[in-house]
Parts: sequence; C-alpha cells; structure tokens
Amino acid sequence: MHTEQQAPQRGPLAGVRVIEMASIGPGPLAGMMLADMGAEVLRIERPGETDLGIKRERRYDLMLRGRKAIALDLKEPLAVQAVLDLVASADMLIEGFRPGVMERLGLGPEACHARNPRLVYGRVTGWGQTGPLASSAGHDINYIALTGALNAIGRRGQPPSIPPAYLGDFAGGGMFLVAGVLAALFEASKSGKGQVVDAAIVDGTAALSSVFFGLSAAGMWNAERGTNVLDSGAHYYNVYACKGGGWISVGPIEARFYRDLLARIGIDPDSLGEQLDPRNWPDATDRLAAIFLTRTRDEWTALLEGTDACVAPVLDFTEAPHHPHLQARQTFVDIDGVTQPAPAPRFSRTPSARPTQPRAADVRDYAQTLAGWLPPERIAGIRALTEQAAR
Repeated sequence: MHTEQQAPQRGPLAGVRVIEMASIGPGPLAGMMLADMGAEVLRIERPGETDLGIKRERRYDLMLRGRKAIALDLKEPLAVQAVLDLVASADMLIEGFRPGVMERLGLGPEACHARNPRLVYGRVTGWGQTGPLASSAGHDINYIALTGALNAIGRRGQPPSIPPAYLGDFAGGGMFLVAGVLAALFEASKSGKGQVVDAAIVDGTAALSSVFFGLSAAGMWNAERGTNVLDSGAHYYNVYACKGGGWISVGPIEARFYRDLLARIGIDPDSLGEQLDPRNWPDATDRLAAIFLTRTRDEWTALLEGTDACVAPVLDFTEAPHHPHLQARQTFVDIDGVTQPAPAPRFSRTPSARPTQPRAADVRDYAQTLAGWLPPERIAGIRALTEQAAR
C-alpha cells in the first residue's frame, strides 16, 4: 500500500472546472473520476446535507474525495443566481436529477448555456431524458434488469444473482457520463460550443453488453443462465471452494492455458473429454471441485499464481490491498487512515495527484473554495446567503 508523500501532481484535466450538483450513485463517481484526473470540481450541496446515500462518516464516502463543496438552497432565487454565476466560468456541469428538475430550478441547459455557450452539460439518469419511463423512479437493479444484463448473471437453475451496483450505476452510468463529457469537452475546444450529454444507465449497460447481444444474435449464447462459457457454465471459467474455506478463480479459456492448468493440478486432459463440448462440462466441474478442495486457497495460489494457468485467489475488500501485485502497482492508497483505490487510469506525462479526503461544505472556507471562480464581493454574498439559510 502506497502511503508516503508524493511530489505535486495535477493530472491531465488540470485547469478544467466542473460544477457537480450533489446526487447519489453515478454522479459522485463521475465527479470523483474527473477530480482524480485533475479537474477542479465544485460540488453544490443542499444546506445541512451530510450524505445522500448510505449514512456514514464523511471520510468514508470515498466517491466525494478530491473536491470542495458549498451549500446552497436552490429554492431561493439568489442561490440559483449564484450557481449561474459559477456556470459562467465553468467548463462542465454534471447533474443526476430526474428529467425536468434542473429546468424547474432555473438551471436547465437553456439557462446555463445563456450564461456560458461553451458549457458541457452532463446529465446522468437511470432511464434517460426521454422515453415512457424517463420520469419514473428506479435503481441499479431495475436498469440492469430491463437491458438483459441481470438475466445473464447467475448459476444454472438459480434465480438471477444480484451484483453490487458496479454494472449499472457505476459502469453503465458514471463512467459513460465521464466518457461523454470528455468527448463533448474535446469537441467544444474546436467548435467553441457546448452541448448536453444524456447519459442513461440503461443505454450504458446495453452498450457494455454489446458482445453478448452479438453472440446471442449469432446463436452462440444461451438465454439459460450458467450454461455458457463466461457465466459459470464451463468448468474452465469458474470459481472453486478450497480446503478450510476461501475460493479460487479459474479462467484458462485458451487451449494452451487450459492444458497448463490441468498439468499443474494433475489431471489428464483426455480424462475430461473435449474442452469446448458443453456435454463434458458438468462432470469436469465436479472433478475440478474435488481437487481444489484438497488444498487451501493460499496453497493453490502459491502453486498457480503467476503461471499461464489463469488462476487468482478470490479476495475480499480487506484482503485485496495487501496482495503483492496490487501493492507493487500502488493500486490502493491510504488517505488519512482510510484505504482506498488510487486514481485510475494512469498517465505517463501528467500523473494524477494524490486524492484529498472527502470534505463537507464549510461556509468558513468559502473564500478559498470559490477563489478564482468569482470576485471577492460575490463570494461574500454567497457566504452571507448560506449563513442566512442555516439560521
């Protein structure tokens, strides 16, 4: 784990200014990624707001790291005007409200582009800005269900397995929002014109599933869960319980890697039948399951890790930061006593800065928080507005 101080670094988005309207799920992830890459992200929160998601101490809300915040009651016209003043000097605005909410606040794309025609206006929702479900409530499980992704996850004969929110909220939503606003920012650098980015989680999740839609169309993907190579149907792409608890992941899809695995664990390939024939998979799975139960996870790791057998231990969130490979890559950092993933991806010439811990809006810091965004007299007015709302 990387804990020592580093030289000052800024990242490839240094100089880019982003307004983030506080939300949950994909919006904060996008704000974190932009901040990790060097953008100056200013988060607009509601007065008295401590956490829009799972209740916990702010320093553990890792997706809020690396940026400053102010609190504004957007029901007040003066607060809305303050956001528009900030928009005037911003490159991007990202928001995660239901369609129409920002318009009703007076902060929709039309109002913002009137103040700053170059502004990239990023919107992330579950269902998108248009369509019959656009105004309906929903969460990750609903979005991945509608796109076919949830149905594909799980064991044969079992109900769909519910993954954490990686697939919908964060990959299909937050990361597609980041890709969209960065593409729009690049285009604005040439045209001088901003635009609206509609990042719908259903759209992003569907795009992530492109290979599987292609396989399905070609008749090469079974709708029944747990019967395909990549969904636990095959013995050579699976997880196995080990002696004393713990699991090992196995994934030698290619024939030469498959032969390497079997040689190392003492199985004659001919005894399992043709690798790619699904009729052989159930019995072969039983054979491998019995063998992996003869040693502990760590013993199998010592034997197989680093070979072409395509094997890795299944680690939990407390174990992963201590794995030698992730330590060598400094994949995790320790920020004020909280272990967390380091910024990703990595840049050779403009490396990202070490993240700062999540901070709540504090009116006492507004002069420093808003420096460069607004003139001092306007900052004083926003501070007074916030103090008044707090009383």
